[in-house]
Amino acid sequence: MIERSEIKEVLDGYALDKAIIGVLGSHSALDVCDGANEEGFKTFVIAEKGREKPYTKYFVRRELNGLRKGVVDEYLVLNKFSDMMREDVQAKLRSKNTLFIPNRSFVVYTGVENVEDTFRVPIVGSRDMLRLEERAEEKSYYWFCEKAGIPVPTKYTPEEIDTLVMVKLPHAVMRLERGFFTARSREEFEAKAARLINRKVIKKEELETARIEKYVVGPVFNFDFFYSPLDDELELLGIDWRFESNLDGLARIPKTQELPDELKEPLMIVVGHAASTLRESLLNKVFPIAEKFVKFAKEEYSAGMIGPFCLQTIVDANMDFWVYDIALRIGGGTNIHMYGGHPYGNALFRCNMSSGRRLALEIKRAIAMDAVDKIVT
Repeated sequence: MIERSEIKEVLDGYALDKAIIGVLGSHSALDVCDGANEEGFKTFVIAEKGREKPYTKYFVRRELNGLRKGVVDEYLVLNKFSDMMREDVQAKLRSKNTLFIPNRSFVVYTGVENVEDTFRVPIVGSRDMLRLEERAEEKSYYWFCEKAGIPVPTKYTPEEIDTLVMVKLPHAVMRLERGFFTARSREEFEAKAARLINRKVIKKEELETARIEKYVVGPVFNFDFFYSPLDDELELLGIDWRFESNLDGLARIPKTQELPDELKEPLMIVVGHAASTLRESLLNKVFPIAEKFVKFAKEEYSAGMIGPFCLQTIVDANMDFWVYDIALRIGGGTNIHMYGGHPYGNALFRCNMSSGRRLALEIKRAIAMDAVDKIVT
């Protein structure tokens, strides 16, 4: 793990009055760039050949006949995202005084080991907490939740399945995505798994480390929180929920319609998000969960939680919240906040406050307070 002292040495060589906000071109990059622009920062996107056009053409900063457009100021297109771990690319980032915003794509496509041990660029966030999102790790976010007293759905082994469960493991090909499926018995678990392995949706060897947990019936709410080390305050910026393919389309097919075999195990690949709000009385149940999260992060990790994180929850018929996933960085659904902000962030700050803008605001304040070392790892 790269020590914070090493990153402090990098910072000491920065001209922070010329700091630029960097991000990998995927996931929530547009929210990060939009928010950076709102607070007066230039942006630098690392893109991958073949998927670079949103950042190099459609949202790049330019002026056309007096009309100003775009949020990406500079970009670098690489053959593969993992090439950003090359020393020449890192040197370029450092030469631009880059403060880098991690997202899930950054960790998945470059490898968590590289993020921890190779990437010597200041990360705005908690570098040593990103590994928690790897479900197969002994210290995953399930371990974190258990230690912190955060409620998660009951875990099962295949032999113990006696109710409807969700089986969670990565997609075999689209590694950022999910190869999830449901089952209500060991026999159904084994039969569905065999079919999905045959369809190359999941890998047999990864089935052994899959998370099997009780299927909680209820709506899904993803809570986009922000913790400020500068103020020692927890903030709720927004709530979102997901569109999943091809599950959402199947939900609109009448039950009486017989499905073809290839649709009987629907995929649950996230393709978009929508904004949501929560019944206000239920906020009293959500904030204590987030407070437990922040408290345990301070106790267990050297820097504690820095900046944005997302608690992904399901609320059951008893109005109890169950955390089924955690993002230890900016969430995947925050693009719904761009420019217009979100009701909770807007109400709190009395202006349009997105997750991306809140990150940029924290950086701006840290520079003014000569406290950037408090928000980077």
